[in-house]
Amino acid sequence: MRIALTGSIATDHLMTYKGRFADSLVVDQLDKISLSFLVEDLEIRRGGVAANIAFGMANLGQKPILVGAAGEDFADYRSWLERHGVDCESVHISETRHTARFVCTTDEDMAQIATFYAGAMSEAREIELGPVAERVGGLDLVVISSNDPEGMLRHTQECRTRLIPFAADPSQQLAFMDGESIRELIDGAAFLFTNEYEAALTEQKTGWSSEEIAKRVQTRVITKGKDGALIATRGERPIEVKVANELRKADPTGVGDAFRAGFLTGLSWGLGHERSAQTGSMLATYVVETIGTQEYELGRVRFLERFTEAYGTQACAEIEPHLTCPRP
Repeated sequence: MRIALTGSIATDHLMTYKGRFADSLVVDQLDKISLSFLVEDLEIRRGGVAANIAFGMANLGQKPILVGAAGEDFADYRSWLERHGVDCESVHISETRHTARFVCTTDEDMAQIATFYAGAMSEAREIELGPVAERVGGLDLVVISSNDPEGMLRHTQECRTRLIPFAADPSQQLAFMDGESIRELIDGAAFLFTNEYEAALTEQKTGWSSEEIAKRVQTRVITKGKDGALIATRGERPIEVKVANELRKADPTGVGDAFRAGFLTGLSWGLGHERSAQTGSMLATYVVETIGTQEYELGRVRFLERFTEAYGTQACAEIEPHLTCPRP
């Protein structure tokens, strides 16, 4: 299954605040908010939604196609991704802008405050999917994740024109896009990925009820944090998947991207939505246990052991023939 992942490519600047943001918020003064939080550590890591998903899929043995825009400072990052199995031939390199930056502070409750500098990402609107499809011999699915909003809409329109199935994953851009743009982005999607908050925001901004959205997308995937994930496919009974137990909580950044990577990999293996979501949940657990979105290492034997502990021997037997982690 040839999957193109369109979306952000960024460098993450991750900080941890030893306290709770909520303790410093005065509800009736939020319009005058002026706060700073003293942090003791700074981690600079590779990130970006599309790059994170691509990295996760590659670690599960896939050859994902990364489609996005980066700056000339992308050389080392590109080498890292290619070394791990990601196809970066369709990444557009800006001649004038730096690769995007994600600056995020996480508190003890795992709440986050973040700022995103788009940089080269704004040139994603210049990317055509036709040459990408021609280069790789056709595309079975295009994932349209958080990116330059005009680029996201252009990719969606091109998928419709070329009759390429697409998955809508607007995530952070929901806050900036208006209802009309969001409706254009998700209408006709094979998959719509959101978390619970984003699901509610999508309904609020589009003016479409949950039932109306269900008529416009084939499968809706809603992640619910510690409560797992819900997969609702038109005409089928909804599927609930629990999270896999983590060994420790380090940082939640990129957990949703890892879930998508595992879910998409399950689809590539030809598995159903339940096994795909379980694979996504297991991979997401590895990310929450590490600082950084691409710092985890998968070992095939240990992954299967943990998968069995979480979802049982039958579920493990179904994914085992397909799993080809780089490490034993």
